[in-house]
Amino acid sequence: MIDMTSLTGMAAAFCTTLSFVPQVIQILRSGNTDGISLSMYSIFTLGVSLWMIYGVIREDLPIFIANGVTLLLTLTVLGLTVTKRIKGRTPSTKTPE
Repeated sequence: MIDMTSLTGMAAAFCTTLSFVPQVIQILRSGNTDGISLSMYSIFTLGVSLWMIYGVIREDLPIFIANGVTLLLTLTVLGLTVTKRIKGRTPSTKTPE
Protein backbone atom coordinates (compact mmCIF):
# COMPACT_ATOMS: atom_id res chain seq x y z
CA MET A 1 0.00 0.00 0.00
CA ILE A 2 1.20 3.50 -0.85
CA ASP A 3 1.58 5.90 2.06
CA MET A 4 0.31 9.49 1.94
CA THR A 5 3.81 10.92 1.59
CA SER A 6 4.52 8.88 -1.53
CA LEU A 7 1.07 9.59 -2.93
CA THR A 8 1.53 13.32 -2.38
CA GLY A 9 4.94 13.21 -4.06
CA MET A 10 3.62 11.31 -7.06
CA ALA A 11 0.67 13.70 -7.41
CA ALA A 12 3.01 16.69 -7.26
CA ALA A 13 5.35 15.15 -9.84
CA PHE A 14 2.41 14.37 -12.13
CA CYS A 15 1.04 17.93 -11.92
CA THR A 16 4.34 19.72 -12.44
CA THR A 17 5.28 17.44 -15.33
CA LEU A 18 1.85 17.72 -16.94
CA SER A 19 2.00 21.53 -16.70
CA PHE A 20 4.48 21.66 -19.61
CA VAL A 21 2.28 19.74 -22.04
CA PRO A 22 0.00 22.70 -22.95
CA GLN A 23 3.07 24.86 -23.74
CA VAL A 24 4.50 22.22 -26.05
CA ILE A 25 1.14 21.73 -27.78
CA GLN A 26 0.63 25.47 -28.19
CA ILE A 27 4.06 25.93 -29.79
CA LEU A 28 3.56 22.94 -32.08
CA ARG A 29 0.15 24.25 -33.21
CA SER A 30 0.94 27.95 -33.53
CA GLY A 31 4.68 27.96 -34.13
CA ASN A 32 4.79 31.05 -31.90
CA THR A 33 7.65 31.13 -29.41
CA ASP A 34 7.78 34.90 -28.92
CA GLY A 35 6.84 34.78 -25.24
CA ILE A 36 9.30 32.05 -24.29
CA SER A 37 12.22 33.13 -22.13
CA LEU A 38 15.30 31.20 -23.21
CA SER A 39 17.06 32.13 -19.96
CA MET A 40 14.22 30.82 -17.79
CA TYR A 41 13.82 27.58 -19.75
CA SER A 42 17.58 27.01 -19.84
CA ILE A 43 17.95 27.43 -16.08
CA PHE A 44 14.84 25.36 -15.43
CA THR A 45 16.07 22.59 -17.75
CA LEU A 46 19.39 22.51 -15.88
CA GLY A 47 17.49 22.23 -12.59
CA VAL A 48 15.32 19.40 -13.92
CA SER A 49 18.46 17.61 -15.15
CA LEU A 50 19.95 17.88 -11.68
CA TRP A 51 16.73 16.55 -10.11
CA MET A 52 16.86 13.62 -12.51
CA ILE A 53 20.47 12.91 -11.50
CA TYR A 54 19.42 13.22 -7.87
CA GLY A 55 16.74 10.58 -8.51
CA VAL A 56 19.38 8.25 -9.94
CA ILE A 57 21.74 8.81 -7.01
CA ARG A 58 18.94 8.25 -4.49
CA GLU A 59 17.65 5.31 -6.53
CA ASP A 60 14.24 6.99 -6.45
CA LEU A 61 12.37 5.90 -9.55
CA PRO A 62 9.45 8.37 -9.23
CA ILE A 63 11.83 11.34 -9.03
CA PHE A 64 13.84 10.01 -11.95
CA ILE A 65 10.82 9.30 -14.16
CA ALA A 66 8.96 12.54 -13.41
CA ASN A 67 12.02 14.66 -14.07
CA GLY A 68 12.98 12.60 -17.12
CA VAL A 69 9.60 13.31 -18.72
CA THR A 70 9.77 16.97 -17.68
CA LEU A 71 13.27 17.18 -19.16
CA LEU A 72 11.99 15.88 -22.50
CA LEU A 73 9.19 18.46 -22.48
CA THR A 74 11.44 21.39 -21.54
CA LEU A 75 14.04 20.35 -24.11
CA THR A 76 11.23 20.28 -26.69
CA VAL A 77 10.22 23.84 -25.79
CA LEU A 78 13.86 24.99 -25.87
CA GLY A 79 14.56 23.22 -29.16
CA LEU A 80 11.47 24.61 -30.87
CA THR A 81 12.18 28.11 -29.54
CA VAL A 82 15.83 28.15 -30.63
CA THR A 83 14.99 26.66 -34.04
CA LYS A 84 12.20 29.18 -34.63
CA ARG A 85 14.37 32.13 -33.62
CA ILE A 86 17.30 31.01 -35.76
CA LYS A 87 15.01 30.59 -38.78
CA GLY A 88 13.44 33.98 -38.07
CA ARG A 89 16.73 35.84 -38.28
CA THR A 90 17.42 37.70 -41.43
CA PRO A 91 20.97 38.25 -42.56
CA SER A 92 22.10 41.75 -41.79
CA THR A 93 22.74 43.84 -44.81
CA LYS A 94 25.68 46.13 -44.56
CA THR A 95 25.85 49.15 -46.73
CA PRO A 96 29.17 49.67 -48.46
CA GLU A 97 31.19 52.48 -46.97
